[in-house]
Amino acid sequence: MKLALLVLVSLLAVVSAKVYLKETFDDSWQSRWVDSDWKKNDGTQGKWKHTAGEFYGDAEKDKGIQTSEDARFYAISSKFEKFSNEGKDLVIQFQVRFPQNIDCGGGYIKILPSTTELKNFRGGEGESKYNIMFGPDICGTSTKRVHVIFNNEGKNILIKKTINAETDKLSHVYTLIVHSDDSYEVRVDGVKRESGKLADDWEFTAPRTIKDPNAKKPADWVDKAKIDDPSDTKPADWESIPKEIPDPEATKPDDWDDEADGSWEAPTIPNPEYKGEWKARQIDNPDYKGPWVHPEIANPDYKEKTDLYKYDDFGVVGIDIWQVKAGTIFDNIFISDSVKESEDFLAETYGASKDKEKEMLDNKEKVKRDEEEEERKRVESEKKKQEDNKSGDDDEDDEEEESSNDDAAEKLKEKIIKEEL
Repeated sequence: MKLALLVLVSLLAVVSAKVYLKETFDDSWQSRWVDSDWKKNDGTQGKWKHTAGEFYGDAEKDKGIQTSEDARFYAISSKFEKFSNEGKDLVIQFQVRFPQNIDCGGGYIKILPSTTELKNFRGGEGESKYNIMFGPDICGTSTKRVHVIFNNEGKNILIKKTINAETDKLSHVYTLIVHSDDSYEVRVDGVKRESGKLADDWEFTAPRTIKDPNAKKPADWVDKAKIDDPSDTKPADWESIPKEIPDPEATKPDDWDDEADGSWEAPTIPNPEYKGEWKARQIDNPDYKGPWVHPEIANPDYKEKTDLYKYDDFGVVGIDIWQVKAGTIFDNIFISDSVKESEDFLAETYGASKDKEKEMLDNKEKVKRDEEEEERKRVESEKKKQEDNKSGDDDEDDEEEESSNDDAAEKLKEKIIKEEL
């Protein structure tokens, strides 16, 4: 009976699971996606390319949309069935790859209300209002993080924790799970990277407590843990040891002229006997009270909020990014109320291709390394030949010069003999 009930519950969960978007970017993708006119007229709008890239697990199944022009803005979006996540889990998942060794550019997506105008979808100043922004953002060495941003009461609120983004050339899958109990989880390639409570990791409201504005550190508070030992005194001969001494190995130059150059003095070197500036040894401060902690009081501006997870209207997914170096590929966007469905989709897509993709990349990079090594050897060989040829030319010149000198010496010898006769 219990087993039957468990099976029934499981079946009901599967039946009730809802997938709102499953975008694999097949050949019909352009019928669902709309390029924004945001940057259409100023020459900074980039073009998308439908491709699996230069390495992949399956040439057809792994096709996504790729940024194709450097130093461009990209803004594209697509509608799906409108829904609210009230009382349900929300799962947002997508795959992204940076095969170009990205230096500065976004790899995130935005989930927006159904009322968003696709042709007017934009970022920057006057950006389209979104509910959630999620995914990696990379720029230089300082920014390599996964953004998780919620819009709450008109404000975009960034997660306080730092979640590191993947920066290699391979595909990676980013999953955000938002539960109806106001908790969350972030996964990368199906592995949990971060989790917790929304109220703890985002500043949805003013803090519960603040530092007491009327509290001040007492004037006699001692927060210095160590002090000079009053019984420690500087040795009498401490100052007699100079910091530098004349170099004992230095000698007066033979061409030194005392009258012209002045009295010669040996240059100085650091004194190995020098002990440095004297400092009294440190002891524990008997009056030490520890660091002073500013007392806190309840914040009068704090307002408890619930249902932080909930949005009444989802209906559009968009990609709005800037790319210094193009090449980023987006694929396999998935939105559902089922964690299990997202896991199954990850296994069907990323799980089925990741090993073959890595193998293909490794082989390509090996071929490239081999070609570079062959080119290096060719250049070195050519350089050696040139050096050998130059050396041979110099030897011939030396032989010709030596032969010429021998001829001159022989002629001089004959002249001398003739004169003596």
